[in-house]
Amino acid sequence: MKDNLIKGIRMTVVLLVLFTVVYPLFVWAIAQLAPNNGKGEVVLYNQNKGYANIGQSFTADKYFWGRPSAVDYNAAGSGASNKGASNEEYLAVVQGRIDTFLLKNPTIKKADLPVDLVTASGSGLDPNISVASAKVQVARIQKARNISYEKLIVLIDANTEDPLFGVFGPQKVNVLKLNIALDQLK
Repeated sequence: MKDNLIKGIRMTVVLLVLFTVVYPLFVWAIAQLAPNNGKGEVVLYNQNKGYANIGQSFTADKYFWGRPSAVDYNAAGSGASNKGASNEEYLAVVQGRIDTFLLKNPTIKKADLPVDLVTASGSGLDPNISVASAKVQVARIQKARNISYEKLIVLIDANTEDPLFGVFGPQKVNVLKLNIALDQLK
């Protein structure tokens, strides 16, 4: 009995050191190899600081809109609504997003609306949208900014990121970078 207790205490101490000291130091060391030392991709524009790897709120008609956020884009605590697809409250929120989008984009049919424009991501901080989500917003932005359709499509294509290693995940568009490029158009 005494041997088992001592072994248990030793194992607890070893695991405590491993998971509270060694593992965090290992993760920190790996982060130092990443761009900006693991502190995220900082984007500076017009004396404003943003993070390209954290979703931002864009609601003006002249900008591309990103994915909705269940945490109001608060990076201090990411999270989802945790409501199921059959939850009435969740369905009402999604329907409200659909109605708002269709009101601001009258040329779009509900069937053509990409799901990532009306549903929040698991973290609530997704900075990217699908290429289809960007292209479905072109008519609204074209009208708001008086920019040609072709110029906006070229801008989307120029800001489209390919899947990781060409195979992992879909093509995507970073909304913050796209909107900065949009503001820089003459």
